[in-house]
Amino acid sequence: MKNPQGSGLADQISVIGRPAKFWRLGAVGALLVTAFAVIPAHAADPEPEQDKVLRVCQDPNNMPFSNRDLKGFENKIAELFAKDLGWKIEYTWYPQRMGYIRNTLKKKVPDSDKFECDLVTGVAVGFDMGATTQAYYHSTYAMAYVKGKGFDDIKSPDDLLKLDPTKLKSLKLGVFGRSPVVDWLLKNGLADQMVSYQTQTGDPDQYPGEIVEKDLASGKIDVAFVWGPIAGYFAKKSLVPIVAVPLKSQPNLRMDFSIAMGTRYGEKEFKDRID
Repeated sequence: MKNPQGSGLADQISVIGRPAKFWRLGAVGALLVTAFAVIPAHAADPEPEQDKVLRVCQDPNNMPFSNRDLKGFENKIAELFAKDLGWKIEYTWYPQRMGYIRNTLKKKVPDSDKFECDLVTGVAVGFDMGATTQAYYHSTYAMAYVKGKGFDDIKSPDDLLKLDPTKLKSLKLGVFGRSPVVDWLLKNGLADQMVSYQTQTGDPDQYPGEIVEKDLASGKIDVAFVWGPIAGYFAKKSLVPIVAVPLKSQPNLRMDFSIAMGTRYGEKEFKDRID
Protein backbone atom coordinates (compact mmCIF):
# COMPACT_ATOMS: atom_id res chain seq x y z
CA MET A 1 0.00 0.00 0.00
CA LYS A 2 2.49 2.33 -0.81
CA ASN A 3 1.92 3.92 -4.02
CA PRO A 4 -1.55 5.25 -4.17
CA GLN A 5 -1.62 3.64 -7.45
CA GLY A 6 -2.86 0.19 -7.37
CA SER A 7 -3.28 -2.60 -4.94
CA GLY A 8 -0.25 -2.01 -2.88
CA LEU A 9 0.07 1.56 -1.83
CA ALA A 10 -1.07 1.90 -5.29
CA ASP A 11 -4.57 0.49 -5.08
CA GLN A 12 -4.75 1.53 -1.51
CA ILE A 13 -3.85 5.03 -2.51
CA SER A 14 -6.27 5.14 -5.31
CA VAL A 15 -8.18 5.02 -2.07
CA ILE A 16 -5.33 6.70 -0.35
CA GLY A 17 -2.54 10.18 0.15
CA ARG A 18 -1.75 15.39 1.79
CA PRO A 19 -3.62 18.28 0.52
CA ALA A 20 -1.63 20.83 -1.46
CA LYS A 21 1.87 20.43 -0.05
CA PHE A 22 3.58 17.43 -1.46
CA TRP A 23 6.29 15.59 0.38
CA ARG A 24 9.92 15.98 -0.25
CA LEU A 25 12.23 13.56 1.45
CA GLY A 26 13.95 16.41 3.23
CA ALA A 27 10.69 17.23 5.00
CA VAL A 28 10.20 13.74 6.39
CA GLY A 29 12.43 14.29 9.40
CA ALA A 30 10.66 17.47 10.42
CA LEU A 31 7.28 15.87 9.97
CA LEU A 32 8.17 12.87 12.09
CA VAL A 33 9.59 15.07 14.82
CA THR A 34 6.30 16.96 14.86
CA ALA A 35 4.26 13.79 14.81
CA PHE A 36 6.10 12.14 17.66
CA ALA A 37 6.19 15.31 19.71
CA VAL A 38 2.44 15.07 20.15
CA ILE A 39 2.36 11.42 21.21
CA PRO A 40 1.26 11.50 24.82
CA ALA A 41 3.17 9.88 27.63
CA HIS A 42 1.88 6.38 28.18
CA ALA A 43 2.51 5.82 31.85
CA ALA A 44 -1.15 4.96 32.22
CA ASP A 45 -1.18 2.52 29.29
CA PRO A 46 -2.42 -0.98 30.00
CA GLU A 47 0.17 -3.70 30.46
CA PRO A 48 1.72 -4.67 27.09
CA GLU A 49 1.22 -8.06 25.51
CA GLN A 50 3.18 -10.74 27.29
CA ASP A 51 5.81 -11.37 24.64
CA LYS A 52 6.48 -7.64 24.08
CA VAL A 53 7.19 -8.00 20.38
CA LEU A 54 6.03 -5.54 17.73
CA ARG A 55 5.49 -7.63 14.62
CA VAL A 56 5.48 -5.40 11.58
CA CYS A 57 4.52 -6.24 7.98
CA GLN A 58 6.53 -4.29 5.38
CA ASP A 59 7.61 -4.40 1.76
CA PRO A 60 11.25 -5.53 1.36
CA ASN A 61 11.87 -3.34 -1.70
CA ASN A 62 9.78 -0.18 -1.90
CA MET A 63 11.74 2.95 -1.13
CA PRO A 64 11.34 5.53 0.27
CA PHE A 65 8.91 3.59 2.47
CA SER A 66 10.71 0.39 3.44
CA ASN A 67 13.36 -2.13 2.48
CA ARG A 68 15.27 -5.01 4.05
CA ASP A 69 18.13 -2.68 4.96
CA LEU A 70 15.68 -0.70 7.13
CA LYS A 71 16.44 2.55 5.30
CA GLY A 72 12.86 3.60 4.56
CA PHE A 73 10.97 6.17 6.59
CA GLU A 74 8.34 3.58 7.52
CA ASN A 75 11.13 1.33 8.81
CA LYS A 76 12.24 4.23 11.00
CA ILE A 77 8.73 4.87 12.25
CA ALA A 78 8.26 1.21 13.22
CA GLU A 79 11.59 1.27 15.07
CA LEU A 80 10.51 4.38 16.98
CA PHE A 81 7.22 2.73 17.93
CA ALA A 82 9.01 -0.37 19.24
CA LYS A 83 11.47 1.77 21.19
CA ASP A 84 8.66 3.85 22.67
CA LEU A 85 6.81 0.69 23.69
CA GLY A 86 9.95 -0.92 25.08
CA TRP A 87 9.34 -3.94 22.84
CA LYS A 88 11.49 -5.92 20.45
CA ILE A 89 10.64 -5.57 16.77
CA GLU A 90 10.24 -8.35 14.21
CA TYR A 91 9.51 -7.99 10.50
CA THR A 92 7.51 -10.00 8.03
CA TRP A 93 8.62 -9.12 4.50
CA TYR A 94 6.23 -9.44 1.60
CA PRO A 95 5.88 -7.35 -1.58
CA GLN A 96 2.87 -5.06 -1.47
CA ARG A 97 1.14 -6.87 -4.28
CA MET A 98 -1.87 -9.10 -4.61
CA GLY A 99 -2.18 -11.25 -1.49
CA TYR A 100 -0.16 -8.91 0.73
CA ILE A 101 -2.62 -8.78 3.63
CA ARG A 102 -3.53 -12.45 3.26
CA ASN A 103 0.14 -13.42 3.63
CA THR A 104 0.97 -11.03 6.45
CA LEU A 105 -1.65 -9.53 8.74
CA LYS A 106 -4.12 -12.39 8.28
CA LYS A 107 -1.72 -15.33 8.10
CA LYS A 108 -1.41 -17.54 11.16
CA VAL A 109 1.98 -18.90 12.22
CA PRO A 110 1.73 -22.72 11.92
CA ASP A 111 0.89 -24.48 15.20
CA SER A 112 0.48 -21.16 16.97
CA ASP A 113 -2.19 -18.67 17.95
CA LYS A 114 -0.01 -15.84 16.61
CA PHE A 115 -0.10 -14.20 13.22
CA GLU A 116 2.85 -13.47 10.95
CA CYS A 117 2.60 -9.81 11.92
CA ASP A 118 0.27 -7.47 13.75
CA LEU A 119 0.86 -4.06 12.20
CA VAL A 120 0.93 -3.03 8.53
CA THR A 121 2.46 0.33 7.67
CA GLY A 122 1.37 2.39 4.69
CA VAL A 123 -2.31 1.72 4.06
CA ALA A 124 -4.96 4.16 2.99
CA VAL A 125 -7.34 5.65 5.45
CA GLY A 126 -10.48 3.75 4.50
CA PHE A 127 -8.54 0.54 3.90
CA ASP A 128 -11.16 -2.20 4.24
CA MET A 129 -9.11 -5.32 5.03
CA GLY A 130 -8.46 -4.29 8.60
CA ALA A 131 -8.89 -1.46 11.10
CA THR A 132 -6.86 1.68 10.48
CA THR A 133 -5.05 3.90 12.94
CA GLN A 134 -4.93 7.65 12.87
CA ALA A 135 -3.22 8.92 9.75
CA TYR A 136 0.49 9.60 10.14
CA TYR A 137 1.09 11.43 6.89
CA HIS A 138 -0.76 13.01 4.02
CA SER A 139 0.51 13.48 0.49
CA THR A 140 -0.53 13.84 -3.12
CA TYR A 141 0.31 12.46 -6.53
CA ALA A 142 3.03 14.24 -8.46
CA MET A 143 4.17 14.83 -12.00
CA ALA A 144 7.89 14.41 -12.68
CA TYR A 145 10.00 15.36 -15.69
CA VAL A 146 13.67 15.76 -16.60
CA LYS A 147 14.89 19.34 -16.43
CA GLY A 148 16.09 20.85 -19.68
CA LYS A 149 13.83 18.80 -21.93
CA GLY A 150 11.34 21.56 -22.72
CA PHE A 151 9.15 21.20 -19.63
CA ASP A 152 10.85 23.63 -17.26
CA ASP A 153 7.97 26.11 -17.28
CA ILE A 154 5.44 23.47 -16.29
CA LYS A 155 4.29 24.08 -12.73
CA SER A 156 0.94 22.28 -12.87
CA PRO A 157 -0.92 19.73 -15.00
CA ASP A 158 -2.76 22.60 -16.70
CA ASP A 159 0.59 23.94 -17.91
CA LEU A 160 1.23 20.59 -19.55
CA LEU A 161 -2.01 20.98 -21.50
CA LYS A 162 -0.80 24.37 -22.78
CA LEU A 163 2.10 22.83 -24.69
CA ASP A 164 2.02 23.03 -28.47
CA PRO A 165 -0.56 20.41 -29.54
CA THR A 166 1.94 18.63 -31.78
CA LYS A 167 4.46 18.32 -28.95
CA LEU A 168 1.77 17.32 -26.46
CA LYS A 169 0.52 14.53 -28.71
CA SER A 170 4.08 13.21 -29.11
CA LEU A 171 4.69 12.74 -25.38
CA LYS A 172 4.90 9.42 -23.57
CA LEU A 173 3.16 9.81 -20.22
CA GLY A 174 3.94 7.11 -17.67
CA VAL A 175 1.11 6.36 -15.24
CA PHE A 176 0.09 3.54 -12.92
CA GLY A 177 -3.17 1.84 -13.75
CA ARG A 178 -6.10 2.54 -11.42
CA SER A 179 -4.55 5.76 -10.11
CA PRO A 180 -6.65 8.96 -10.18
CA VAL A 181 -4.21 10.41 -12.71
CA VAL A 182 -5.59 8.00 -15.30
CA ASP A 183 -8.97 9.70 -15.00
CA TRP A 184 -7.34 13.10 -15.49
CA LEU A 185 -5.52 11.94 -18.63
CA LEU A 186 -8.66 10.41 -20.09
CA LYS A 187 -10.66 13.54 -19.29
CA ASN A 188 -8.14 15.63 -21.22
CA GLY A 189 -7.91 13.40 -24.28
CA LEU A 190 -4.45 12.01 -23.53
CA ALA A 191 -5.31 8.32 -23.57
CA ASP A 192 -3.10 7.65 -26.59
CA GLN A 193 -0.10 9.17 -24.80
CA MET A 194 -0.41 6.92 -21.74
CA VAL A 195 2.25 4.35 -21.00
CA SER A 196 0.56 2.15 -18.43
CA TYR A 197 2.44 0.58 -15.52
CA GLN A 198 1.22 -2.35 -13.48
CA THR A 199 1.12 -2.10 -9.73
CA GLN A 200 0.99 -5.88 -9.30
CA THR A 201 3.61 -7.32 -11.59
CA GLY A 202 4.27 -10.40 -9.50
CA ASP A 203 8.02 -9.69 -9.70
CA PRO A 204 9.39 -8.96 -6.19
CA ASP A 205 12.47 -7.31 -7.69
CA GLN A 206 10.40 -4.58 -9.29
CA TYR A 207 9.35 -1.48 -7.39
CA PRO A 208 7.15 1.55 -8.20
CA GLY A 209 10.09 3.97 -8.10
CA GLU A 210 11.50 2.46 -11.29
CA ILE A 211 9.14 4.66 -13.29
CA VAL A 212 11.24 7.66 -12.20
CA GLU A 213 14.63 6.17 -11.43
CA LYS A 214 14.91 4.17 -14.66
CA ASP A 215 12.32 4.99 -17.30
CA LEU A 216 12.01 8.75 -16.82
CA ALA A 217 15.73 9.25 -16.28
CA SER A 218 16.60 7.25 -19.41
CA GLY A 219 14.03 8.97 -21.64
CA LYS A 220 11.81 5.92 -22.11
CA ILE A 221 8.95 8.17 -20.99
CA ASP A 222 8.73 11.97 -21.02
CA VAL A 223 6.60 12.58 -17.93
CA ALA A 224 5.92 10.30 -14.97
CA PHE A 225 2.82 10.52 -12.79
CA VAL A 226 3.42 8.82 -9.47
CA TRP A 227 2.65 8.94 -5.75
CA GLY A 228 4.32 12.03 -4.29
CA PRO A 229 6.83 10.53 -1.83
CA ILE A 230 8.13 8.26 -4.58
CA ALA A 231 8.50 11.14 -7.03
CA GLY A 232 10.29 13.31 -4.45
CA TYR A 233 12.64 10.59 -3.27
CA PHE A 234 13.81 9.42 -6.69
CA ALA A 235 13.98 12.95 -8.10
CA LYS A 236 16.38 13.88 -5.30
CA LYS A 237 18.36 10.64 -5.66
CA SER A 238 18.69 10.77 -9.46
CA LEU A 239 21.93 11.74 -11.19
CA VAL A 240 19.73 13.24 -13.91
CA PRO A 241 18.08 16.56 -12.87
CA ILE A 242 14.43 15.66 -12.26
CA VAL A 243 11.67 18.07 -11.23
CA ALA A 244 8.67 16.83 -9.23
CA VAL A 245 5.47 18.88 -9.28
CA PRO A 246 2.63 18.16 -6.81
CA LEU A 247 -0.84 17.63 -8.25
CA LYS A 248 -3.75 19.40 -6.59
CA SER A 249 -7.13 17.79 -6.21
CA GLN A 250 -9.86 19.05 -8.49
CA PRO A 251 -13.64 18.94 -8.25
CA ASN A 252 -14.64 15.28 -8.52
CA LEU A 253 -11.01 14.22 -8.88
CA ARG A 254 -9.05 13.70 -5.70
CA MET A 255 -5.24 13.56 -5.89
CA ASP A 256 -4.30 13.77 -2.19
CA PHE A 257 -4.75 11.04 0.41
CA SER A 258 -4.03 10.24 4.07
CA ILE A 259 -1.97 7.22 5.04
CA ALA A 260 -2.39 5.18 8.21
CA MET A 261 -1.38 1.82 9.65
CA GLY A 262 -3.51 -1.30 9.59
CA THR A 263 -4.36 -3.75 12.38
CA ARG A 264 -6.73 -6.70 12.49
CA TYR A 265 -10.37 -6.08 13.22
CA GLY A 266 -11.32 -6.86 16.80
CA GLU A 267 -7.94 -5.93 18.32
CA LYS A 268 -9.03 -2.59 19.75
CA GLU A 269 -6.57 -2.53 22.67
CA PHE A 270 -3.58 -2.99 20.35
CA LYS A 271 -4.90 -0.43 17.85
CA ASP A 272 -5.53 2.07 20.65
CA ARG A 273 -1.98 1.56 21.89
CA ILE A 274 -0.58 2.28 18.41
CA ASP A 275 -2.80 5.37 18.10
